[in-house]
Amino acid sequence: MPECVFEPIVIFFGLINSLATFQTIICNLLRDMIEVGDVTAFIDDVMVRIEMKEKYNEIVEEVLRKMTENDLFVKPEKYV
Repeated sequence: MPECVFEPIVIFFGLINSLATFQTIICNLLRDMIEVGDVTAFIDDVMVRIEMKEKYNEIVEEVLRKMTENDLFVKPEKYV
């Protein structure tokens, strides 16, 4: 497995252990999807794993719905 390096530009929320806190929030929010292997989450990166291309949009919509319901947002210009 390749080594991953993450260097935050801004510390989230100004909290001590904020990265671990945010990771916990994301993991709890997406737990059911992580357990079945549809997504993997690391800090503020959510990676979608698919076997069938048709399922991709459904999974992405579910992730975005859960984030919106919990007042978490994405910046569309940062994503392809």
